[in-house]
Amino acid sequence: MSAEPEMVEESKWRKPSNPDGVPTFSLDGLVCTLETYKDKVKVTFAKGASLPDPAKVFNASLTARTRRAVDVKENDVLDDDAFMNLIRAAVAVNRE
Repeated sequence: MSAEPEMVEESKWRKPSNPDGVPTFSLDGLVCTLETYKDKVKVTFAKGASLPDPAKVFNASLTARTRRAVDVKENDVLDDDAFMNLIRAAVAVNRE
């Protein structure tokens, strides 16, 4: 991942209903997970509630106590710079 080149991608939480598991991205702790649905891709930030989001990239799980998510649908345009800033902020929180 270009925002944090040392980020590690792994597959976790394998189960019969999801034999491939959930892609996770970590650096000094869990940063985010990636899940695909029929109508969207969901990127959930483990400590998203602690992250600054001035560009308002988060659009899901907004009332969760700890996590926040970004749901991206087929025709959505994601602000790449703002998203990469969330990644960098998540790693910084992990390093605190």
